[in-house]
Formats: sequence, C-alpha cells, structure tokens
Amino acid sequence: MKPRLPDCRAIKPALFLAALVCYSGAVAQQLEQASYTESQAQAGAILYQQNCSTCHLTDLQGAFEAPALNDGNFRANWSNRNVTELQDLLDRTMPPQAPGSLSEEEYSALVAFLLAENAVPGSDRTLSLTSPGVAFLNSESASGTAIVQRIPRPGQAGTIPSPDSLNAVPEIATVYRSERAITRSWLPVNGFVNVSDAELADPAAEDWTYWRRSPNSHGFSPLDQINKDNVGNLTLAWVWGMAPGRSQPGPLIRNGIVYIPNFGNVVQALDGRDGTLLWEYQRTFPEGGRNGGLLRTLAMWQDLIYVATTDAHLVALDARTGAVRWDIEVADEALGYSNTTGPIVADGIVINGISGCGRFYKESCFITGHDAGTGEELWRTFTVAQPGQPGDDSWAGLPLELRGGVDVWMTGSWDPELGLVFFGTAQAKPWMAASRGLSTDDAALYSNSTLAIDPQDGRIVWYRQHVPGESLDMDEAFEQVLIDVFDEPYLMTIGKSGILWKLDRRTGEFRGLRETVYQNVFPEVNLETGQVRYRDDIRDMQIGEWLSVCPSTAGGHNWQSSAYHSPSRQLVIPLSQSCMEMSPRETTLEIGSGGNQGDRMWMEMPGTNGQFGKLAAYDVVSMEESWSVEQRAPYLTAGLATGGDLLFIGDYDRYVHAYDISSGEELWRTRLATSAQGFPATYAIDGEQYIAIPAGRDGGSPWRIGSFLAPEMVSPNGHNALYVFKLP
Repeated sequence: MKPRLPDCRAIKPALFLAALVCYSGAVAQQLEQASYTESQAQAGAILYQQNCSTCHLTDLQGAFEAPALNDGNFRANWSNRNVTELQDLLDRTMPPQAPGSLSEEEYSALVAFLLAENAVPGSDRTLSLTSPGVAFLNSESASGTAIVQRIPRPGQAGTIPSPDSLNAVPEIATVYRSERAITRSWLPVNGFVNVSDAELADPAAEDWTYWRRSPNSHGFSPLDQINKDNVGNLTLAWVWGMAPGRSQPGPLIRNGIVYIPNFGNVVQALDGRDGTLLWEYQRTFPEGGRNGGLLRTLAMWQDLIYVATTDAHLVALDARTGAVRWDIEVADEALGYSNTTGPIVADGIVINGISGCGRFYKESCFITGHDAGTGEELWRTFTVAQPGQPGDDSWAGLPLELRGGVDVWMTGSWDPELGLVFFGTAQAKPWMAASRGLSTDDAALYSNSTLAIDPQDGRIVWYRQHVPGESLDMDEAFEQVLIDVFDEPYLMTIGKSGILWKLDRRTGEFRGLRETVYQNVFPEVNLETGQVRYRDDIRDMQIGEWLSVCPSTAGGHNWQSSAYHSPSRQLVIPLSQSCMEMSPRETTLEIGSGGNQGDRMWMEMPGTNGQFGKLAAYDVVSMEESWSVEQRAPYLTAGLATGGDLLFIGDYDRYVHAYDISSGEELWRTRLATSAQGFPATYAIDGEQYIAIPAGRDGGSPWRIGSFLAPEMVSPNGHNALYVFKLP
C-alpha cells in the first residue's frame, strides 16, 4: 500500500513547494518538448488524488504552503527545463514524509498528469526517467536553451537556491534512511561540543543534559536570571507544535540546542533561541506493528542522542544531524515489550529499563546495559526473581512464565562517586494478588522496589522493597532523588501510596518516611523500620469483591517528578488527592494471559473538598512539610526548581505556575492551549535564561482524574507543543 500524503499544514518545510518553485542549474542543450501517453496521464491523475491533492487540492490550485501546479508561475519556473529533472525531484522529495516511496513508473505518471493539466499534448511516446525534452517549451526564453539540473548530490532533498531563482528558499534537507527510520536534517548543529562523563556528572549551568538535568534527578538548575523579583515579567519567546498523541516529553538541552521526544517515536532538534527545526528523526513501523507511542525522555553522551523506542529498540542518533549511528533490538515487541521512558548513561554505559510485561511469558522484565559507542549489550538484569536465584521463593512456587509485571516505568539516577545506578520497579501483574494466584504475604521480588545496580556488570548491589505483595496498583516505580545532607548520602523516592521514603543510598537501609496525603491502605506504618501492613480486608480480598481505598491508582504521587531545591534543602512534590473502589478480576494462569485485571471507580478524597491537586515542600532533614498548595486541577508536569528560588509547574487546567520556593506563594501564571504535561526544563544562551514547558493531552494518571472528576475543566486535543518563556 502506498503511503498517503499527510496534512500539509503539519509539514515543515514544504519540500514540494520549495522544490517546484525554485530549481536551478546552468547547462544548455537543444530544446525539445517532452511527451507522454494518455494512459500515463490517466494513471497519474489517480496517483495525484491519492498522494498530492490533500495539499495541492483536487484542482491543482494549491493551499497553505503548497503551490499551484497549473498556473503561469509553475510553467514559467519549469520552462525549458528537462522533464527528467522534474521526475527526479519528485522521486527525492515526495511525499514529504516518505520520499521515494512510489515506483519510477508512478513518478513518471504523475509528471505526465501535470503536463496534461498544463495543456501539453500527449502522443504515443511513453514518458520515462530517461525521456528527452523539456517540461514546458518556451522558444522565447533563454535564447533557445534549456536549463539543466547540476549533478545531484546524494541524499539531498529540497532546493538549491541560486541568485537567479525566483524564490530562493534556503532549505536543503539531507535525508538519512535506515531500516526503521528516516531522518531529515535541514540545518545541522554547528559547533556542537561532545558531552563527557564528567559533564554528565556535573553539567554546566546553561545545559540540561540529563533527564532531570543532573544524574541525581534533582530537577534543579542554578540559573537565577529569572527570580522572585522579575518572574512576573515573563513573556512567550517561542512555541513549537509537536506531534499529536499521548505526550509526557522531557527535553535535553546542549549548547543552546533543544532535543525533544514526540509521540510516535519522533525526535526533533530545535534552536533554543527561536524554535527553528534543525533536524527530525521519525521512526517507521512495519504493517501490523506497534504504531508510535509515548516517549518521555532521551539520553546524551559524547555526540550521541539515545532513544529507547516503543518497539523495544535502543537507537543512537548523531546529535548534529539526527542520522542513525546504530539501532539494536533489545526485546521482541511481539511479546508486548516496549519502552515508555528514556535511558541514562553512566560511565560510558547506556542503561535502560524495559516495560510492557503485563502478559505471561517466559521472558520477564529486565534492565540492560549497553556500550555507549556501539550499542553492544553488556549485561541484562531481570527485575523478576529467577528460579533457583535469591527471591525465587517470594513467588510462592509460580513458574517463571506466570510471574508478570515488575516493569521499569521511569528513568533511573546515577551516583558517580558510589558507582551505582538506581531504578524503581512496578508491581507484579495482574495488579491484585488474588488475580495472580498469590496473597499479599507473597512478596514477589523484585516488584515495588528500589534497585541499586552496578553499571559495569548489572549486579544488584542492594534492594529495598517498599510494599511487599503490592495488590492495588500502587507501585513505587518513580524518580530516585539522590541527596547529600551533612555528608550523608540519601535516596528519596515516593510512589502511589504517597509515602515519601528516605534510604541510605550506600546500603538501602531505612532512614525515615513521611505520609504526604491521606491514606487508609496501611493501618500499620512502622516509623522505625519503614515496614507497612495492609488492611485485613485487602489481605483477604477475593475475586469480584469491591473495596474502597485512598489514595487511588492515580497516586498519591505518580510520574510527575519532584524537584529538590538544594539551597533550602526542600523536596517539592506534585501530589494527587483522589480515592477509588477496586475489584480483582479472574485471570487464567496460562501463557499469553495476564494483564492488569482489575476494575476501578474514582471519587474525591475525604477532607479535600474536591481539591485534587496538591503541591507540597518537605524538609529533607526533618521530613516535615514546609508548605503546601491545593487546587482543583491535578498537577501534570514535574517540578522545576531554580537558583532564582522559584518552582515552576503546570496543571490539567492549562495553567503554568511559578511559586516562591520558600513559601509556596504564587508569583506568576500563564495559560496554554492545552494541559501542561511533561518535564519542564530551563537553559541559557548568551547569558539569557529560558523556561521550557511542554503541553499535551492524555498523559495517564492523574490526567484521567481531572477528566473523570472535574469535567468542568476542558482541554482541547491536538495541541501538543513546547512553550518557551524568557524575560523581555
């Protein structure tokens, strides 16, 4: 099946416009009118309607950036130019998102149709890529000579501007194709400086080279040009429209270049000054395969950008051009494996956790380490305890192929000094213990745990299982924030239960906790050991029974990461306040079965008066709440803390807020076209600070809480974008 031309309003640049209007050269030859057969023109008419009419319209009159193809301008621009040039141009540029996807005969038929529509008579001579003659004979032009294209440059698409062209469009896209992707590079990144391990460990203030800027996942930037005194003056610097679909993007920024993932496995490089698109990588999928999906973030090292794709591949892109340097399959997507987050780089090793492990197969979830230069897999660490290995007995005799879940949903953290990386893991699946043939007494290692892993060999150095036998889809799989206080190295993490855990990151030993929202799941929470115990009715829950619990599966806390403001020793956490009723479904314990297998209904949390969103700051020494803000709209971005003593965050109701980090006072807000959603970042170019806020729809929990419980808040679909603000 031939690809259809997409909506041209979403195509940047309009290669066909540029190419058809401006083509140049300087070699002369004798004039002869090219011709074609009537059957070719008829076939070309059908191809035109299938592939071209969306932008150039059915009558060839053009629209938006697509020019008319049957007017005087078109004929003048192609007057006395070889018809083979036009055919070759179409082959290399059309359709814009899949150039070269038609056959030679089809491109010739398209040209035949264009000639016919411009009153060039047909004949019995078949038009081909080797046909002599010009597109439109004009004996009054160019002293009887035809302008012939200069020798083509391999991999080039678009126009080559020249002084004598009518419209010198300065856009030349270099096209890079690989087995599963196509990259278009319009303006290669000049002056890119490789990112060293040392720079990853301690990034420059103006850069954002890690998921949360730094490997400790603080989400903090020391930039302070924008501060409490002037934040009210922020204005929109630029906005970039992103691919439609489920979106939670987190950009990386290096040397003023913004690298951002889009829905559908699209990665773009933008000029951080004005949002100009420099290059775009777009993954392609085989018929019947996984078509697109959510990407949260990327990784960076040396001159490479790493993408963990939704079809379970790991890809390295050239940071300057977007060209694929290597592409390896990590797992078989046919078995459900996927990626929803991004990798990290530690000591020259790319480390990534897999997801999509809800179904029962012998292969379980895992974390892999790869040579950053070549992609070679160095190790594979399973997140499900293997038969005969430590933790095997925690699955109550279930065979490996029936041990579902334990996905890695979120990007990890790295401590270069300890030589450890840290990842959180999700719950076992199905969600509820009764559905998976276990009880809450069966711990199901290494679910709902923080794992400390040696990046050199993948060895689990220590683990802490926060909630053994988790049974309510309240996993502890989110950010691992590494904090040093008074020379003590802590790891702080929070999951859907809303319990903030504090561990010694050298050993995993428990150091404290804080309950951040109302919860009634654990009537017993031991403040000395961190051990929790489920309510009796949860422990005894049977298939088909309903029970009420707080918080809901939206959290407590979810993927919207906290931010650590080191000057004030405050961890600021986006929280969610809702409850639910839940019931386990029956699951067939056999290969290929599994899934979530739970029914849910949501409701308000008692005592909140319908205030679903909560933002709270906690002193990491005392674990006491410093301040909090509650509002009806759930917060749907991570927090961004800055050296200007500000906390930026966005919400379901389209607002972006800037709060005073010391008090929680709102100092600035603005409203976007749709929900603010994803991972904000800040950067600087030539001493000028920028704040980047992503927007999108359908981001999962707690997005659906706003959708279900606050229906008066409406955000439009199809407005995914990156908004960038600065001072006037």
